[in-house]
Amino acid sequence: MMKNSEKPMPLGMHTYTLHLSGFGESWGFKSAHAFEKTQDLFWMMDRAVEWGLDGLHVTNVDLEPMTPENLAKVKAEAEAHGLYLEVNASFNAPSDPRVNATVDSALRTAQAIGADLVKFSLDIERPRPLYGTCMHPDVMVQLTDRYEQFKANIPLMEELGIIISIENHCDTYADEVIWLVKKLNHPDIGACIDTINSLCVLEGPEAAVEKMLPYANCCHLCDNELRIDHNGTHSIGVPVGTGDIDCARIVQQFKEKSPKMKRITLENECEVGGMSMEEARQKEIEACIKTINYLRDELGLGVKGR
Repeated sequence: MMKNSEKPMPLGMHTYTLHLSGFGESWGFKSAHAFEKTQDLFWMMDRAVEWGLDGLHVTNVDLEPMTPENLAKVKAEAEAHGLYLEVNASFNAPSDPRVNATVDSALRTAQAIGADLVKFSLDIERPRPLYGTCMHPDVMVQLTDRYEQFKANIPLMEELGIIISIENHCDTYADEVIWLVKKLNHPDIGACIDTINSLCVLEGPEAAVEKMLPYANCCHLCDNELRIDHNGTHSIGVPVGTGDIDCARIVQQFKEKSPKMKRITLENECEVGGMSMEEARQKEIEACIKTINYLRDELGLGVKGR
């Protein structure tokens, strides 16, 4: 629970939390299809206000059509709703190419919608076998290329007054993100901690968080339940606070050890299982609300709705 003297941190949401309704990005897009867009970003802004959120973490998918007119409308509506915006971008997403952007274009998109931060996934192609490939030569070649792209755009980042955050996405170890952040050596370039992504490279979530805390300026606060059965070990997305990630402890660590972390961004992913898409979408919304209530009521996050 929040101490009486402790100022609450703003609470935002990654739009991917409602990806079954077509927000964020769609897994399997290259081999199948994108989830149908059943709502738009302006609907989500209304829900954000209704649910007591302070901001949204958006992708190019949410901003379609990416015309100057629509981006200006997004900016105006966010201001009218009292919401901050952050941009989520990828270099070469393995699932949904609609989220891809150059550093230059992502920064300019952020400026157009009034966002003050752009988070990048690095989209590193890792050699196999995966285990033990942290800082592998093949990986370092790719990280060096990403370094050059970020470095070339530091003057634009400074001109626009936008912060860059580099995520430990599903293809990078904490040490690789830290290496890149340290090499870029700029006060407005930091790390985005996703609390479960490290599992995808066989790295312990707690170890990854501990390493990245001093460099963090953004987060994706996620929770998963680990299940073991005759088909193997599974990491299943659940509402924050109900899984096997100690999110309460991580939030406290953010406050104590991440001086550049000004906000908390929640991100859910719900198991669809054998449900119909309509049922799955409803479950996704219910899980989202459950997460928000937990983070606000139990962990004292969020400025609005208090």
